[in-house]
Amino acid sequence: MTRHPSPPQVFIDKLRLFCLDLPEVVEEQAWTGTRWCIARKNFAHVVMIADGWPPAYAKAAESDGPLCVLTFRTPRPAAEVPRFARPPYFLPRWWPDIVGMALDARTEWDDVDRHVADSYRTLAPKRLVQWMDANRG
Repeated sequence: MTRHPSPPQVFIDKLRLFCLDLPEVVEEQAWTGTRWCIARKNFAHVVMIADGWPPAYAKAAESDGPLCVLTFRTPRPAAEVPRFARPPYFLPRWWPDIVGMALDARTEWDDVDRHVADSYRTLAPKRLVQWMDANRG
């Protein structure tokens, strides 16, 4: 069995801070990388692309790697948001509301926090979104 590289621990740690600050979130080891779920729905997934694997991610990001990427959901179709059509973003086509984002030393982590929160809001049960809006902003 070929072992594929994991995302950098520093990126997982930063994402963990954002994601686990939200109510009822579960962190899991995914088929590759790490994902965070609400109500059994994946709202953030960090993956390392290397040597063209995983192929769906490599194709969507137009990179054989090495490249660390985060995928998240948007409240409306991602193709309707012009900023998501240019780096560091890319548009995987497996769901209309999914966006990919390359993570590196230049990543704006305030943007990542907002994207993760919006992704959570998109998939979370209404009662949790109401709690979040009242308590987190």
